[in-house]
Amino acid sequence: MSYSVLAAFYNQLQEADYDGIGAYYHKLLAGSNVPCPAGSPKILLDLACGTGILTRRFADLNYDVIGADISPEMLSVASEQPHGRIQYCCQDMTKLDLFGTVDACICTLDALNHLPNEKALKETFSRVSLFMNKGGVFAFDMNTILKHKEILSGNTYVYDLDDIYCIWLNSYCDECDNHRIDITLDIFAKTKSPPQAESPPQAESPPQAKSPHHAKNFWQKHTERLTERAYPLSAIFEMLTEAGFGDIKAYKWLSDIPADETCEKAVFCAVKL
Repeated sequence: MSYSVLAAFYNQLQEADYDGIGAYYHKLLAGSNVPCPAGSPKILLDLACGTGILTRRFADLNYDVIGADISPEMLSVASEQPHGRIQYCCQDMTKLDLFGTVDACICTLDALNHLPNEKALKETFSRVSLFMNKGGVFAFDMNTILKHKEILSGNTYVYDLDDIYCIWLNSYCDECDNHRIDITLDIFAKTKSPPQAESPPQAESPPQAKSPHHAKNFWQKHTERLTERAYPLSAIFEMLTEAGFGDIKAYKWLSDIPADETCEKAVFCAVKL
C-alpha cells in the first residue's frame, strides 16, 4: 500500500502529540546508551517516516537521520521541509537496504501493524538488525490485539476540519489470521472547482446568481483503504530474539509501565546483540 491518497491530507488529519512522542522515544534511546563514535552524532533510522514530522524532530536533536518510507507521495510531502541532517529514501521496510549501519532505529504510530503477515514482520526485524551496529537500539510501537478486537472493531470515527471531512470505518475480520482490521478512509476535501463528472449531465442547470462575498465551494471525495494486523506480545518478543535482539522490553504507550495484553498500544525497546 502506497498511501497515495492519504499523503496529501495526512498532516491535517493526524492528531498525534508529536512533541510528546518524540520526547518519549528520545528518552528511550538516551536511557539505552545508544553507541556512537566519539565526537560524532548518532545515526538514526526513522523507519516508515511518513511525512517526516518526527524525522525532523530527531534531526533537531542532533541525530543524523535516515527517513525511509515505501510511499513516494509521503516522502514528497516530507521533502517540502528539507533539513541538513536528513536523508530520505523510498524503500520497502521488508527489503531495507542501507549504504551503512545505524546506531538506532525507531518505527512509530503502528506502522509495523500495516505489514501483510508475520513473515513480513520477521523480515523487517531481520533487515533492521542487519543494518544496526552492535549495542544499537530498536524502538517501535504496535497496536495490540485488544485494540483491534475491542476498540477499533466495527467503530466509525469522524473528523470535521475546516477544509476536510473524514469518515474512518473499521471492520474486524473474525475469520482472518493475525487479528486483521480493514480500514476505509473516505476523505471529502473542499475545492473551488466542481469534481469531474463521471458522465455528461443530462441537462443544464439554470444559472445561479453569484454573490461577490461568498464563493461557492465543492467537495471532492477521496478514498484510501488500509489494513492492520496485530500479534501477541510474546510472539513479537520471539521474533525480535530470532532477529538478533536482546534485552527486550515492552511498555504501555508513552509510559514506563510494563505492557500486557490489556493495553491498546505497546512500545518495544530492544538492543542489537
